[in-house]
Amino acid sequence: MFSKHSLIFGVLARKCTQFAYYSTKVPKPKTAIVMLNMGGPQCVDQVYDYLHRIMTDRDVIQFPFAQDMLGEWIAKRRTPEVQKKYSEIGGGSPILKWTKLQGDLLCKRLDKEHPETAPHKPYVGFRYVSPFTEEALVNLIRDGVERAVIFSQYPQYSCATSGSSLNMVYKYFRDNGISNDLKLSIIDRWSVHPLLAKCFAELIRKELQSLPEDVRKDALILFSAHSLPLKAVNRGDSYPSEVGCTVQLVMWDLQYCNPYQLVWQSKVGPLPWLGPFTDQSVKSYAQQGKKALVVVPIAFVNEHIETLHELDIELVEDAKKAGIEIIRRVPAPNDHPLFIDTIVDLVKHHLKSNLPVSPKLLNRCPHCENPICIESKKWFGQYCRL
Repeated sequence: MFSKHSLIFGVLARKCTQFAYYSTKVPKPKTAIVMLNMGGPQCVDQVYDYLHRIMTDRDVIQFPFAQDMLGEWIAKRRTPEVQKKYSEIGGGSPILKWTKLQGDLLCKRLDKEHPETAPHKPYVGFRYVSPFTEEALVNLIRDGVERAVIFSQYPQYSCATSGSSLNMVYKYFRDNGISNDLKLSIIDRWSVHPLLAKCFAELIRKELQSLPEDVRKDALILFSAHSLPLKAVNRGDSYPSEVGCTVQLVMWDLQYCNPYQLVWQSKVGPLPWLGPFTDQSVKSYAQQGKKALVVVPIAFVNEHIETLHELDIELVEDAKKAGIEIIRRVPAPNDHPLFIDTIVDLVKHHLKSNLPVSPKLLNRCPHCENPICIESKKWFGQYCRL
């Protein structure tokens, strides 16, 4: 009798275990949110491959000849210096950590606030380091999603950043085909979203309040964004104007409380780039008698080497040597509640809209020289749908 009861209880226990497993199994995602960004090496051993991919990407840099050979040479030459910088910020980039967290927080909110397209699942798609954009697309197709929102994590569009990532999306589907069952749409820029401006304004206010009262009103707000080669600007890249729009919205929210200036960082190579440059501007303002600066990485939504090293270490050293007494750096939005509100609102409105791809994205720069742009824009216009 005892053994009979044991057998019954054993069967029941197995059934309960199976029920618990299936009831807690993650449901199949319906909507993929593909978080596009350039990425960053997770360790110093990845630095060469990362640089090599950047230097051989013709959307970023165009050599007049021998692109692959020159790109490889520059990557090898720069690797030791860049490895040292990553070592000084902890051994690798935190951009994957922040992008994953932003995606998780975004999709949890979307599941609650836009259940029509739930479950939502984030997929990280980096351009130059794993997880690559192609990996994200392979995974979402494997998961059998019904729709995929290609979401650029660059608020301000540039052909060298958002454009390069979107061209990679096009190349993947060109080479592998796209199912008629997959609804594909794109968020390519969001520089004027009011909540983005509000988020930056709140972060700036906090830094201003941390300053001594006697310098607070005269502290210069220095908005710093990644520069572009002037030849890209002259081709018609919209990035400088879109960054400028974000700056103006932020200052409007701040009621133009302090003096401010937009400057440009991260120039590489001998060719002319868009200025004024961040480091040179700091030295000039020191000569003009400025004592306090608040630096804002206005084109970056998460921390990476250009904030943690170029601004926090290199620029701070330059500022102190030049005579700046106080320098504060506003953190990137990262997981700030207002930033999560921004991307949730952005994606919700996109999902409810009838615009799978913006007309601006389908329009080439007036002096575009990239044949892939011709193909990709035509393809997106034909295949994107909600």
